[in-house]
Amino acid sequence: MKKQLLKICIVTGSRAEYGLFYPLLKLLKKDKQIQLQLIVTGMHLSPEFGLTWKQVVLDGFTINEKVDMLLSSDTDAGITKSTGIGIMGMADAIEKLQPDWVVLLGDRFETFAAAVAAHLAKIPIAHLHGGELTEGATDDAMRHAISKMAWLHFTSAAPYRKRVIQLGEQPARVFTTGAIGLDNARQLKLISKQQLSKQLGFSINEDTVLVTYHPVTLEKNTAEKQMKKLLEALDAFPECRIIFTLPNADANGRIIISLINEYVAVHPQTSCAFTSMGQLRYLSALLYVKAVIGNSSSGIIEVPYFKKPTVNIGDRQKGRIKAASVIDTGTSTSSIISAIRKAFSPTFINKCRKTVNPYGNGNAAGQIIKAIKKAGRPPSIKKSFFDLP
Repeated sequence: MKKQLLKICIVTGSRAEYGLFYPLLKLLKKDKQIQLQLIVTGMHLSPEFGLTWKQVVLDGFTINEKVDMLLSSDTDAGITKSTGIGIMGMADAIEKLQPDWVVLLGDRFETFAAAVAAHLAKIPIAHLHGGELTEGATDDAMRHAISKMAWLHFTSAAPYRKRVIQLGEQPARVFTTGAIGLDNARQLKLISKQQLSKQLGFSINEDTVLVTYHPVTLEKNTAEKQMKKLLEALDAFPECRIIFTLPNADANGRIIISLINEYVAVHPQTSCAFTSMGQLRYLSALLYVKAVIGNSSSGIIEVPYFKKPTVNIGDRQKGRIKAASVIDTGTSTSSIISAIRKAFSPTFINKCRKTVNPYGNGNAAGQIIKAIKKAGRPPSIKKSFFDLP
């Protein structure tokens, strides 16, 4: 009798998350003991964010279900309603696919919606990047909530494993694999500076910086003011060429997108903006830029792998473990200018070359598949709470 394949369902709601999942998706697709299922939702299905589901198909993956959930709104109420719509759509998709596992990454509201639907359908959840802190974002609470609904946990650093156990999860089901985004950094064949410049339509030199800034979603209406301060700070470095990547579908994200587009329109010779660069071009850019500026998790996790400075602005990433190559700074124009000057200094650039990334060495995907296959099909998702001594 032919052995039944283990059905593993990946849920992705954004271009960045899909890029992180990519090495895991490749291995799952090749594994003859596994039936890969894929649900795309959120920003992937939005024209405003580039309809990035098309890239998923171009990469050779079959999309089993599309769950529309993103309303045309970046207000708190709009995000809340999108989450509710997402839970309903995920319920239908999961009921149809009947996966043995649902694999989720991180902390966004799209991921939370999938976790609620899978948990209530009694499907075991494997969760990546639990135990981390981002004290300035609504995502922080959702990440911990997803961990409590999950059955297996794959954390990016040892202190995060300890924190997931502190949440009451059984130590035997909590693994430290490192950050899966580093699998891409280690495995992908990055393109040359000349190729990248041609593909972007933007010449990259030794003074090019990459800027990604997201709303700090636990703050009330600070996005516009903080983004203007960042742009003022960038004006203090006229020699710089600037690549902007636009923010995710968060509350108040549109005002940041609007300000970036206005800035690029005024400075077309020295700046450009992209809704989605794609994983290969983004990681290739990290190889060639002078520094990364903003408040993206990538500046904390992936950029240190490339031994480049990160200027981390404000509280969005507050609480994360950081490499010595990361400079934390406030949101005022003067503090950002000071941090960029430090990042550009020969002393700090030399320090970055010696930095050790606390998020592993790029071999997470294989460990994750091994642990899920070993767990097989749990007969129940009942869990006993692990009390610390």
